[in-house]
Amino acid sequence: MRDSAARDLLQAFLGTIVAVLVYSIAGAGAPVLLIVLNAFSVVVLYFSIRRGEVFGAVLGTMCGLAQDAFSLGVFGVAGLTKTLLGFWTGYISRRIDVAPVTRNALFMLVMAFLETALWVLITAAVRLKAVNLHGGLILLQPVVTAALGGALFALERWARARRSRGA
Repeated sequence: MRDSAARDLLQAFLGTIVAVLVYSIAGAGAPVLLIVLNAFSVVVLYFSIRRGEVFGAVLGTMCGLAQDAFSLGVFGVAGLTKTLLGFWTGYISRRIDVAPVTRNALFMLVMAFLETALWVLITAAVRLKAVNLHGGLILLQPVVTAALGGALFALERWARARRSRGA
């Protein structure tokens, strides 16, 4: 049990580092990519489903504040939305079966959409200027997030099946 928790903690840390690298590279080379790809949300969704609401909330806070450090918006909005994303994803995934691939992808799509909607609402409430939706391009973010998260789970299942066949 301890080995699994330590491995998940290390993997979550490495996933966060990858998200930071994606934001750094994409922000410098293709900033429009950051509108449709939220690497931090992928990390939070994936580990919240695997580890539950407490792990998800703490990871969400860390990832959200890291994302806030990259933005020019109000600091803390992504931290709050990612914290709620991590908590509610972990909480709900413990109460319903999200293991089947299609259900998993649909669940991540719903959670990513709710996070994006909450981010837009909070940003609209705390900023005087209108929220920039980038011509509606931001609506692709939940779809891309769910697709990447679903791909991670599918890759994990494939690797586990391959290991069990080889053992």
